[in-house]
Parts: sequence; C-alpha cells; structure tokens
Amino acid sequence: MRSPVFRFFVTTLVSFTFIVNVMAQSKGFDTSRMDRSADACDDFFQYANGTWLKNTEIPASQSRWGSFNILADNNREVLRTVLEEAAAKKNAAKGSDEQLIGDYYSSCMNEAAIEQAGTKPLEPTFKEIDKMTSAADVQAQIARLHSLGVGVVFGFGSGQDLKNSSQVIANAGQGGLSLPNSDYYTKNDPKSVETRQKFVEYAATMFKLLGEPEAKAAESAKTVMEVQMRLANASLPPVEMRNPENRYNKISLAEAQKVTPDLGWASYLAARGVAPLTEINLGQPAFFREVNTMIREMPIDKWKTYFRFMVVNSSASRLPKRFVDANFDFFGKYLSGTKEQEPRWKRCVSATDGALGEALGMEFVKRAFKPEAKKRMDELISNLFVAMKERIDALPWMSSETKTKAQGKLATIKRKIGYPDVLRGYKGLDIDRGSYLLNARRSGQFQIKRNLDDIGKPVDRTRWGMTPPTVNAYYSGTFNEIVFPAGILQPPFFNAAADDAINYGAIGGVIGHEISHGFDDQGSKFDAEGNLKSWWTESDRQKFEERAACVVEQFNGYEVQPGLRINGRLTLGENIGDLGGLNIAYTAFRHSLEGKARPADIDGFTPEQRFFLGWAQVWATKSTAEFERQQVLSDPHSAARYRVNGPISNMPEFAKAFGCKAPAKMIRNDACIIW
Repeated sequence: MRSPVFRFFVTTLVSFTFIVNVMAQSKGFDTSRMDRSADACDDFFQYANGTWLKNTEIPASQSRWGSFNILADNNREVLRTVLEEAAAKKNAAKGSDEQLIGDYYSSCMNEAAIEQAGTKPLEPTFKEIDKMTSAADVQAQIARLHSLGVGVVFGFGSGQDLKNSSQVIANAGQGGLSLPNSDYYTKNDPKSVETRQKFVEYAATMFKLLGEPEAKAAESAKTVMEVQMRLANASLPPVEMRNPENRYNKISLAEAQKVTPDLGWASYLAARGVAPLTEINLGQPAFFREVNTMIREMPIDKWKTYFRFMVVNSSASRLPKRFVDANFDFFGKYLSGTKEQEPRWKRCVSATDGALGEALGMEFVKRAFKPEAKKRMDELISNLFVAMKERIDALPWMSSETKTKAQGKLATIKRKIGYPDVLRGYKGLDIDRGSYLLNARRSGQFQIKRNLDDIGKPVDRTRWGMTPPTVNAYYSGTFNEIVFPAGILQPPFFNAAADDAINYGAIGGVIGHEISHGFDDQGSKFDAEGNLKSWWTESDRQKFEERAACVVEQFNGYEVQPGLRINGRLTLGENIGDLGGLNIAYTAFRHSLEGKARPADIDGFTPEQRFFLGWAQVWATKSTAEFERQQVLSDPHSAARYRVNGPISNMPEFAKAFGCKAPAKMIRNDACIIW
C-alpha cells in the first residue's frame, strides 16, 4: 500500500508541481511522456513512458522504436550530410577517406547500375561452385567462400586466446546457418515449424530469381534446409554458447586433424593465406565431427545447392530490387514484423558505416562530439568506479580473499570514450563508383585479410569493436575494458541540459552496466589480465551462482506475450549488468550529493525519483510482436519493460523514493542482490 503522501503526489501532481517546482527542467527530461494514471509501484515502465507508448507509432520501416532508434536515426542524418558532401566531390585523392566513403556511398545509391549489372558480379563464384566434383573441391570451395565473406559451414578467424589474452590465435567455430541461431531449427513448437517452412519458401524464391524452374527451385530450397538442419542439430544452443568454456578448445593442429580427418586444415589454412600453424582453437569438436561426416558422405550436388544459396543470400542487399525485396519479405516482414524497407539513403549510410566505419566515424566525431562531453564522461566513469569499489568492500557474502581479487580486476579495467586514439586506416583498399556489390566484397576481403594477418601476433589493445557513431557500448572480458562510442554520448543517454540525477540514472546506469559485465556470469570468469581463469574461492563462486540463479528465476517469470517468456539463462549477463549497474550508479549519485545543499525538486520530483525516471525513459521502446518473439529467442537482452522494472524491483532505494509498500508489484519479496 502506498503512503498518503505518495497518493497525493500522483493524483494532484499539476498543482503540487506549481508550488514546489523552483527549478523547471525544460530540457533533458520530458514529463509529457509519462502516464500519471499508472501506479509507479505497480509498473514503473508504464508510469515513466506510458503516454509516449500510447502516442507513438512504430515507423513502418522499423521493427521496434525507442530511444536507441531515435538517436541512431539522428546520427544517420549527420552521416548522410557527410556522405553526400563526399559523394559530390568527384576529384578527391584516391585512397583518401573522403574518396573511399564518397565512392562507396555513391555506388550504393546508384540503383540503376545495380539493376543493370543484375547477378553478373556473382557469376564467377557460381562457376567455381559448379566445377566441384570431389570432397577436396568442397573443402577448397569452403575456403574460397570464406575469403569472400560468405559464412558457409563454419566460422574461422583470429581472436584473442581466452587463456592467454596477450596473444592472437586462430579460431574455428560452429556456423553455416541463415536463421538467427540453432534454436530456430531445433524447436518444434508451431511457430518454429512455420518459420522453417517460410524460410524454405524464401530460399525457393531466391533460386527462382537465379533462373531455376519452380519445381527445381523448391527442391533446391529443401536441400538448403536439409544441410542447415544437420549443422544446427550439431550446434550448441545459444544458452550453452554463453559459457566461454564451450567456446574454447585450443589443441594442436594434428589433434584438430584427428577430429576432422576428411577436412584438411593445412590445405584450408594455405588457401586462406594463413601461415602454417601449430595449434588452433577448435571451439566445438562435436560440431566439427558432423561437418567431417557431411564432407565425406553428402553428395556434391547438395553442396553446390547450399553454396549457391549462401552466396546469393549473403549478397541480397547489394543485388537488384527483386532480390532485395525477397530478402526483406522474409527477414524483415515475416521474421521481424517490419512493414516496409528503410529509404535507400538510410540503408546506404548504414552500409558505408559497416564497411568504412573508422573513416566515416571520425567525420561524425568532428561534427557531433564535443571535447567537454568526453571530459564529463571520464569524470562520471571515475565516480562509478569508486562506487563499485565501495560496493565490493561492503559485500556480506564475499570473503576478503576474493574481494582482493575483485578489487584488483576493477582497478585494471580500462576505458575508451568517443573514438579510437589510434586509427588503422584503409591503405590498399580499392573502392570506386562502379559495382556496389564488388565494392562491398573488396571491403569485406580487406577486413578479413586484416583479421587473419593478426594470427600469431601480440594483441593490439588500441582496437575498437564498434564505430564512433554507434548507439551502444560494450565491455570486453579479454581486453578488460569498457567502451563508449560517441554515438551514445548524446541525449537522452547523456545530456548536458539535464541535472545530475537524470544523467546518473541514464548514462550512469549504462556505465554501471558495462562495469558490471566484468562481474556477470561470463565476465566473472576472466581475471584482471583478461584470461579465462578463476579468481574465486570455491565457496564464493558457489554463493555467486546462487545469487545469479535468483536473477534467472526472476526473469523466467516475465511473460512478454501469452506463452512467450523471457529466457532467464540466455539474458542472465545483461540482467546482471542492469541490476549491478543501476545499484552502482545510484551509489555514485548519492555520493555526488555529499557536501552540497540538497538539490531542489524539479517537475515535482525529488532527486532520487529523477534518477529512476532517467533510467526508465532511456528504455522507452515499442516493438512489433514478431520482433518480441525474435528477441526472446535470440537476443541476450531482455525486453525494455523488464530492463526497467526488473532491476529496480530489487532496490529498496526505489521503493523508498516512490513510497512503495508491499505487496506492490515493484517490490520483490526475495530481492536479487549480487553487486
């Protein structure tokens, strides 16, 4: 039951605000988005965002719409200006960033040239596939297609050695699928069965567009499904792939050859241009045993059919409109619920960012990222680190021995803000105003070769995993670092016009989330140097697992649609990130008030209430029903409503701020508390 004071606050907010609002927050926070008729103690997400949810329509070109999408759209407007200016300069120096991004964007926008070219750019690849007559040819074709960026059969590339994070090694892992993950192939509920049938229909359409008669195209599509079903049934499901131990199996090349006697690793590596190796991380041996069986037993014609589909499917967005439309009808309309495609310019901006993100991103930084934002972000991160240190020291369930190791890891977490300090450049990459598909292929080959060239070298810790305009952030366990691109360091996540309470709740929660990833179910298995190595006592690890199980159980209970529940194990890391991150941010926020006069209420809200509202409005999101299902099945992030309500329902600070009393829904009887 709520207190009388809180009831008064909700029911007479307008007049109350008029009396106490000595500092109107005209910027940085929008009270008109709220639903004052909702009970904050029953559904805080609805209370904070309900009017926005009611009045907002998901754009026809989107499967979801919210703060992330809106900001990303704004960022693309900036990038569009950059690209159109670059495209207008046809005399830019060859190889310059301006020439590369201008020509790439121009080739993407030239739909007439794309239509005229048809599938001719793919013909050499199809001819190579058609020449296959033996298992050795199949192996050679796998290597050839991998070099072109076509993800057939399995994945291969360089990456940090999970148990020796200073070195780069060769990694091979499960792959070769077209649907989001293996669960789409192995689940037998009616929707999964329907999805597989729709995929077969899509594959048949693509074969018909390549010129096959209808009956032949239908048979070809069934073959693609047959091949991918075998790969999927041999694959570990997404939940099991969250365990880094299930992704690490470094063995000698001789041992790898015993796992796959019919797949010659030496010849594969030579075909990929990789120097001879003595060891490889063969991530999932059982998967590769099935691949070996397939290479030995499966008819060559089935391989040809599978390869042809994987080539055309991976190239669809860069082919004539009929291919683009067919691809969108399945992956966009059916799988995600998107009604129509984005305008061509938006797709081309995103494509250029994907191909030449460093060059394009630095132009974005010049126009949209101010040095003072980086300075303020640095200060906030430092404050969040202090708060996390304090919270670790205060943990009642952790021994002093493990606390010392946890503090050591925390102290070594590095930070990257805005954009890379060291630029890699694109020397040697050939981009022109000709074929869009060939530009994309050359760009992909450039990135692939650069990736393979890292094998056997020391790790370069200046690298970034996202481009500067990206509206996102991440923690890397092997780098032991948190990274915040310039793209996310803008309203509503980070807003100079908002007060500290809002910013600590918004970007502070994001910072805390990334710090907490260093101590979630996956990150906690890596030590301060980024190695997959336990730094826990056995007893403390057990206590952690018990607390993590609480989070799993909590989120398993959330029903996104009738009969569609969040997978608490799949989303565990992100949920721990939210839970820990918000607690860290709140501690840092409380410290920011020390030694100062208490901030005035703004818009009728106390500083504590504004903190939680700042968090909630960051996650304002609407999704199509199809996207909700796809998110539950394949995304490690929970749906937005539960990213808000889930963590704060475990926080007594929230209940106190809004006067919530048991048995309100936003108060959990058995609160989950880890960090």
